[in-house]
Amino acid sequence: MAETGGPPSSAAEDDTAPGGPDGASALWGKQYSGTAKVTVDVYDYCSADGSRQFAGTRTYSMDATLDLGSPRTGGGATESNPFSLLLAVGQPSQTGAVSFQSSAVAVTSGQDLAGNPRDPNLLLTYWQLEWNEGNLSGRLSDPNSQQAVTLNLLNWPRLVVACRSDLGELPGGFPRAVAEGTTLDGDLDGSSASLTARGSTGDGQVEFRFEFTGS
Repeated sequence: MAETGGPPSSAAEDDTAPGGPDGASALWGKQYSGTAKVTVDVYDYCSADGSRQFAGTRTYSMDATLDLGSPRTGGGATESNPFSLLLAVGQPSQTGAVSFQSSAVAVTSGQDLAGNPRDPNLLLTYWQLEWNEGNLSGRLSDPNSQQAVTLNLLNWPRLVVACRSDLGELPGGFPRAVAEGTTLDGDLDGSSASLTARGSTGDGQVEFRFEFTGS
């Protein structure tokens, strides 16, 4: 969610507020490097009656980075999260790679998916994040698919022919939008991060979870 007003007047007097010395601003500019164990449950619609069915599980271990910055601003609004967040698990072309981004400024196009005009500097907020005394909790509240700026993604391959896994997969994978309601929780401070994510893709074909540890 975006907000246009400044911080409440009590923030300057509260060391636990985002602007205080013990607040989230101490984490702005932090980068954490580590690994993530990714588990992916795959579903398809290849049953005799066309209903959704479980098709298998795959696991991966990938290098991962977490970058925190000051809340983004755009179009006269400021991200209401305690910090902006970018979590990259694996390389974008890797099967099972995941990217989480808390916000962005839509500067690449002046139109939404339906062709309606919009502010070219529109602030888009994807995640609702809370951070308190080293504990982070977050929820993907808006994938912003209608704005045609989908940045929270899981890379997953497509079959050459639907329901024919024996014919192989298309190379390079396919970036699928992460669905609203995906969560990110765990411990995060100035020296280390230990976070767990759980979610799915918007097409209903992939459910995933990963555990990230970094310092």
